[in-house]
Amino acid sequence: MPNNITPSESEISLAELRGDCARMAPHWVVPAKAAPTPVAPSLIHGVTVPDASARLIDAMSEYGD
Repeated sequence: MPNNITPSESEISLAELRGDCARMAPHWVVPAKAAPTPVAPSLIHGVTVPDASARLIDAMSEYGD
C-alpha cells in the first residue's frame, strides 16, 4: 500500500522540531533522585514464599555449583 500522506502546512520538519527541542532543553528541570532509605531486616515482617517458589530456589544451588 503506497504512502499517500503529504505534510500539511501546519506540520514542521524534523529539523525544526529538533531546533525547538534544543531551545527548550534548558527549561526542562530534572529533579534529583533521592536514594531509597535502607530498611533494617528486623523491620521486614510478613514475607511469605509459595512452596513451589521455595522448592525452585532450593534446587538452584544444584545447577549453580
